[in-house]
Amino acid sequence: METRAILRGVRLSDQKGRLVADQIRGLPVDKALSILKFSPKKGAEIIKKVLESAIANAEHNNGADIDELKVKTIYVEKGMVLKRFTARAKGRGNRIVKPTCHIFLTVGN
Repeated sequence: METRAILRGVRLSDQKGRLVADQIRGLPVDKALSILKFSPKKGAEIIKKVLESAIANAEHNNGADIDELKVKTIYVEKGMVLKRFTARAKGRGNRIVKPTCHIFLTVGN
């Protein structure tokens, strides 16, 4: 049985999110949680919450045993980009790009 958790529009670039996602893909959930707990990256904290949500979904909705769960699939896709401007010299402006991403995580036996 597979259970999903999805987080959309999180303020993190997809490239930085994929670095963390690649570390936990295919691992048992207890090992994945310990890796995410001690990782210094911003994406690790966000993905840890998504993983905890997927575990809770599997336990509550499907009655799955937590000790047997693995991270089946995890992928991070590019979301929309927030565009902002800041003032520069001589009346000009520079664009500030604030990327977002979507995180899709599936746990199963």
